[in-house]
Amino acid sequence: MTLSLEEKIGQMLVVGFEGLEPPQYILDWIAEGRIGGVILFARNVASPAQVAALTEACHAAAPRPLLIAIDQEGGVVARLRDQFAESPGAMALGAADSEALAEDVSAVLGAEMRALGINWNLAPALDLTHNIHNPSVGVRSLGVDPERVARLGVAQVRGYQKAGVAATAKHFPGKANTPVDPHVSLPVIDGPLDDLWDTDLVPFRAASNAGIAAMMITHVQFTALEPRYPSTLSPRIIDGLLRRDIGFEGVISTDCMEMKAVTNAYGPGESAVLAALAGASTILFSHTRAYQEAAHDALIEAARSGRLPEATIDRAVSKVTAMKERFAAGMAPPALDRIRHPDHLAIMARAARAGMVVMAGEAGWTPVAVAGDQSVGLVEFASALDSEALESGGHTGLAALLAESLPALQSVALDPGGAATDALAQARQLAARVDVLIVATRNAHLYPDQRDAAQALIRAGRRPILLCLRNPYDAGVLSGMDATLFTCGDSAPSLQAAVDAILGRFEPAGRLPVPLVMPG
Repeated sequence: MTLSLEEKIGQMLVVGFEGLEPPQYILDWIAEGRIGGVILFARNVASPAQVAALTEACHAAAPRPLLIAIDQEGGVVARLRDQFAESPGAMALGAADSEALAEDVSAVLGAEMRALGINWNLAPALDLTHNIHNPSVGVRSLGVDPERVARLGVAQVRGYQKAGVAATAKHFPGKANTPVDPHVSLPVIDGPLDDLWDTDLVPFRAASNAGIAAMMITHVQFTALEPRYPSTLSPRIIDGLLRRDIGFEGVISTDCMEMKAVTNAYGPGESAVLAALAGASTILFSHTRAYQEAAHDALIEAARSGRLPEATIDRAVSKVTAMKERFAAGMAPPALDRIRHPDHLAIMARAARAGMVVMAGEAGWTPVAVAGDQSVGLVEFASALDSEALESGGHTGLAALLAESLPALQSVALDPGGAATDALAQARQLAARVDVLIVATRNAHLYPDQRDAAQALIRAGRRPILLCLRNPYDAGVLSGMDATLFTCGDSAPSLQAAVDAILGRFEPAGRLPVPLVMPG
């Protein structure tokens, strides 16, 4: 089928929207060929049946195969959670260090996405962990060793793609060596290409060789490679490093063009044109209709004026078309019986246990006894996902799981910031009176008040156990624990694995894929 210029431009645009069903303008854009795909977020998810109805509506409106994308990395970045098979995150898979397990976990995620009508996953994240202060990578990374990340990342790619879902390596060429989040401002990394070639680029080269469908470009600027633009807008990074030097043949996607790393310097229209000129195959605007319209119009104008050569557009469209033929054509009706299948849940539970790590103190690791007269207290720096339960007077997910076996459990939930509150005073009182104190942190190394509060609680506890629910680096800034347990992420199966480890139901055998103290 011959495409008009407008339809070709549409194939390059992927957009997001608000709501649990596609707005009429989105269905119109799909039908007109004004966009080539949509991206879903948690705001678009209420239940499996609802997601299936949403994707069916989008596919039905499309005159040609449609890409429906989602960020389903597993762990802390997952849009499909409560009613779906949640997975442990990347760092837990790194701690398990099993290619078979990484492939199985990704195959489950892929099977459930495909069953819902989703055919493009913006995962896996192949960023190495360089800088403990990086707020946007952390447990999303498989670790610090390039070869391990490459092995496990390729296994994840196999899992997604054998399930019929296009995988996406991100965030090329690697964004973990900066303390700045591109959602907030432009991160800048200095350093020669030789360093990148032997470190950050190793997993991306492996993914390219393994036939991954797509790669996502980060908004980070690498001054040694590109003195002017963030990577998303850089011909040197996209056409030069990724296409020519690495030889990648698949789809190259931008990250969301509404992040401030781009919007602080470029408007939506100009940024879209620059991304296309740099060699991006798909350009992503996740949120704002006005930005999406401005990008579309600017691309059309640039093409008609000759600024954006039609040959460049045709190359991008050919990449998108090839990925659609492989993953988006012939989408079967939703198969909701595959969602949260018992086999899926068993794989996730096995992976979460394999990713658990224990570090014993001088006295060694002794699980908490379920029977007996010892009192147990839990002080947890709570997740935002627990806010609704806490506001209604309920327990956090971790506290509820632990209380199932320890009905007399005493627990206090604190804000992750760790600021002084009435709850913090209650936590200090709890620490002083229980026989066993579990202090569950979430990135205390990034929050000084959380770190100080956790340290004070550990010092006050009689038998303090530190449970690192996010980055393991918390153990490097705290001291005095009898033992430390690491989940390397706090998705539902990892919380259950933490409870099982605390109660001695299995012996954690994972090994941290990162050192506790790192440069930066």
